[in-house]
Amino acid sequence: MKYLVLIPDGMADEKIASLNNKTPMEYAFKPTMDELAKRSLVGTVSNVPDGMVPESDTANMAILSFDPKIYSKGRSPLEAFSMGLKMTDTQVAYRCNIVTLSDGGEYDEKIMLDHSADEITTAEADELIKALDEKLGNDILRFYTGVSYRHCILWENGNESYSFNRPHDILGQCIKEYLPSGDDGKVFYDLMRASWDILEHHPVNEARRARGLRPANSIWLWSPGKKPALPSFKDKWGLDGTVISAVDLIKGIGLCAGMQSVDVEGATGNYKTNYNGKANAAIDAFKSGADYVYVHVEGPDECGHRAETENKVKAIELIDSKILAPVYEYLKSCGEDFKIMILPDHPTPVRIRTHTIDPVPFMIYSSREDNEGVSLFSEESAKATGLYIKNGYTLMDSLIEK
Repeated sequence: MKYLVLIPDGMADEKIASLNNKTPMEYAFKPTMDELAKRSLVGTVSNVPDGMVPESDTANMAILSFDPKIYSKGRSPLEAFSMGLKMTDTQVAYRCNIVTLSDGGEYDEKIMLDHSADEITTAEADELIKALDEKLGNDILRFYTGVSYRHCILWENGNESYSFNRPHDILGQCIKEYLPSGDDGKVFYDLMRASWDILEHHPVNEARRARGLRPANSIWLWSPGKKPALPSFKDKWGLDGTVISAVDLIKGIGLCAGMQSVDVEGATGNYKTNYNGKANAAIDAFKSGADYVYVHVEGPDECGHRAETENKVKAIELIDSKILAPVYEYLKSCGEDFKIMILPDHPTPVRIRTHTIDPVPFMIYSSREDNEGVSLFSEESAKATGLYIKNGYTLMDSLIEK
């Protein structure tokens, strides 16, 4: 038995007036997904436990069958792991976004314009992160380059319990009330404030302005955590697993669980990614002996954060046509039984531009049995089946045949 798990990150949404009062899932032309849904087990699942923040680390950990309440230590340590950083037991990792804040006025009065600095390229970001490390790094803390706007700080004996605000939650708002504060927050505030002086007129940002792009003119710290540890995925399920994602966080979860991770050239973590490359990587993983392939696609989530309704629809359509369709055809050609599970990790509604804790639709297709599914795979149709799984980390029990 082979297993494909496809995660269109943040795909679930609300009905949108400009889409004829349909959700992006309902509006998108996704023939392969919808055809499989007619013969699939369909329902809804809560990947984020009550009381936890609806972030991708928590949700994807649950989908991979690890209870977030037991194993979640924040997303930053997982990202550090995927970047090849060897954390000590006394270090704390922090996610370090490079963001776009508004020009003019005092730092505290600026507006959060973009949590991704127009999805800055990794090459440009690397120059900025190196500049920050040169000016602000020391024996206690160091800056490390990740992908695009997503980077990492490792801090010796850092505060792992400080509660930060997430930059994608405050888009379009004045940052003053969301900045680190109080005695515990001062060291983080000072670092973020100092980054502005280094980045605002850095040559990389001046060149971006000249091209009509937003500058990456400040860092924003969040999601601290200590060295991660997960049980072995193979020991738990008896399967050789492979993770395919452009996002360090998802790679980190897989690597911590002892799975293989495949990097796809041109995979960006946004709407304009290498969809064909991800499909080919999944097929190659199966050919190389993988029993379980986990394909994560960040595009719908980023479109939700950026309030790009049309691009979110297009991202779903491209996932269907360029990833799901060819991998499905390959699996059919192999002469071996297989299952396909498709679900977003969490909703990212265009209206609010951030994640919610609401249940998400899921579908599980089996090549050797037909279920009475739904005619259109969507939030509404999945809910209408009445099948609801409260704990996302148990969903894998419905997929894997032991």
